[in-house]
Amino acid sequence: MATKAILQSTITCPECGLKKEETMPTNACQYFYECEGCKKVLKPTGNDCCVFCSYGTMACPPIQLDASYCC
Repeated sequence: MATKAILQSTITCPECGLKKEETMPTNACQYFYECEGCKKVLKPTGNDCCVFCSYGTMACPPIQLDASYCC
């Protein structure tokens, strides 16, 4: 378990492949994300709580800090 969350994550759009580094919110999960390239609105997949857990290089801060808790 991490003691401090990494706040930068690169989201990759599954539709067009655009990659963009974003700063993740620390107080909430981000459920929607609009790709700047193709304008597709991404939503979490499977049991993921947010778009960073589904499409990012880093899981969201709540998951990084305590896997038993998420937004």
